[in-house]
Amino acid sequence: MSRASIRWISGPVLRATASGPFAMREAVHVGDARLLGEVVRIDGDEIVVQVYEDTTGFRPGTAVVGTGAPLSIPLGPGLLGNIFDGLLRPLAGAASAFVHPGMRRAEPRAFAFVPRIAVGDVVPPGAILGEATGEGIRPQACLAPPDVGGVALSVAPAGELREDATACTLRLADGSTRELSLAHSWPVRVPRPVARRVSSLTPLVTGQRVIDSLFPVALGGKAAVPGGFGTGKTVLLEALAKGCNADVIVYLGCGERGNEMAGVLDEFPGLTDPRTGRPLMERTVIIANTSNMPVAAREASIYSAITVAEYFRDQGLGVALMADSTSRWAEALREVSGRFGELPGEGGYPAYLSSRIADFYERAAVVEPLCGGTGSVTVIGAISPPSGDFSEPVTSHTKRYVKAFWALDVKRAQARFYPAIHPLQSYAEGAEAFAPWWTAEGNSEWTALRRRFLTLLDEEARLERMARIIGKDALPVRQQLTLLCASLVNEAFLRQSALSEIDRVCTPARQGAMMRVLGRFIELAERAVASGTHPDAIAALACLRPLQRMGEEIGDGEVGRIAALQADMEREFASLATREGGGDAPDR
Repeated sequence: MSRASIRWISGPVLRATASGPFAMREAVHVGDARLLGEVVRIDGDEIVVQVYEDTTGFRPGTAVVGTGAPLSIPLGPGLLGNIFDGLLRPLAGAASAFVHPGMRRAEPRAFAFVPRIAVGDVVPPGAILGEATGEGIRPQACLAPPDVGGVALSVAPAGELREDATACTLRLADGSTRELSLAHSWPVRVPRPVARRVSSLTPLVTGQRVIDSLFPVALGGKAAVPGGFGTGKTVLLEALAKGCNADVIVYLGCGERGNEMAGVLDEFPGLTDPRTGRPLMERTVIIANTSNMPVAAREASIYSAITVAEYFRDQGLGVALMADSTSRWAEALREVSGRFGELPGEGGYPAYLSSRIADFYERAAVVEPLCGGTGSVTVIGAISPPSGDFSEPVTSHTKRYVKAFWALDVKRAQARFYPAIHPLQSYAEGAEAFAPWWTAEGNSEWTALRRRFLTLLDEEARLERMARIIGKDALPVRQQLTLLCASLVNEAFLRQSALSEIDRVCTPARQGAMMRVLGRFIELAERAVASGTHPDAIAALACLRPLQRMGEEIGDGEVGRIAALQADMEREFASLATREGGGDAPDR
């Protein structure tokens, strides 16, 4: 066991003189409280350590003891349904509401264990040892570590078993033995190995129309949500966590305000999963690292979260990781880098900011786990650019590594238009590849309608600038119709209330029906104007208000009402054509 003695300390960074060999990224314990730290630099007999807890009271001479292993976290069935800090220490359910200095992990829980292997079986690395079930969580597979395999010498019988109890004993290839429990540890900075990565042509269904229908993200893909203060990033990520179709949700609050995270911690345990009717926490892990927690732990929290997500992915599950926000994580990198004495790069961030962002997002994928089947990790990261400037380093570097970019607009948010995703600043690369999936969902017109909506919204932005100069009524009738139709698409389709019982989540079937009825309205309106009808007459149709309100008033189980709404619309346009046919066409 290597030891060192502190000779210099500044906040979470210390320098110590070593009396034994240390390794880069080795976890260490500092002081009598055994605070957790990590070796980040070695220079001769001096080591530089990043400490993940409050270092108040440390002085030169304080002992630093190496563990001989990299910074790791415990992974097991006790993760689901619980709330942790950035080092995966419990924030709920413990004897105290506070994390004590040097605290390590939650008290091991007991689960009903059913083995999947027998004595004499060859157990490959990452294999499923059995299934664990417990109160308030979904059944889970218990995995062998991805780097351990052998022949089973003993297997625990079916029954109640603690996380830290021996589930089986393996004889390894070198003749030694290894006891495996329901939980195991894994280094947070090392991606868990898989059999292979596979491509994905299936979107993550979020329940948000503007995302699923216009800017979808692939299952196992990467998305960024940049937005200035007050644009609704946290509310949007919470809505995605509540409504997406992932098997497991990992929600990371990284450096966010304490009152925001307190709201999340208070609200999530009481939520109901819209898919199953069971408590949402049964498939959720919350990792909270608020802005008043040690800054170095904020830097580690994002790696803890992605490692937890990979653990559930390796069970063959679809995982969605919501990281709020990566800007606060980057700020932690910048602060600690300054204490290291490193030369700053753009915006004061360290020169390796881009590679760290890439390391994080590239761990998202659809894979074949070592145990077989298919699992995925979809990463959605919020960004808080200063003053809403999307050219700042974190946003600009992130754009290089994500496929979906959902830009939140301050003006939309100020107008109380939520989600405030700007349709002209956002994009989704390769969205056309999801057309077969939408066809299988009953919306074969999705590609054409999506293109039509985006073109219409682009024309609206151009015409609004002109209308502010000369007035809306001075525009030609076709341009007035464009503004009318674009307004309808915004109000009826893109606006979606996270507080509405009916509209907080929208299924693909309802989204497809809404797109088709709006596309038909635009088609009929254009025909009517071409026949001489003025847009004001179209705006006065009785069907317009029900179309604007259909998201709020027609639920997922009432999609047939949209077809009835379309039938009424068809009749009104037919009646309008009859009335207009008897009169003179407008002068415009």
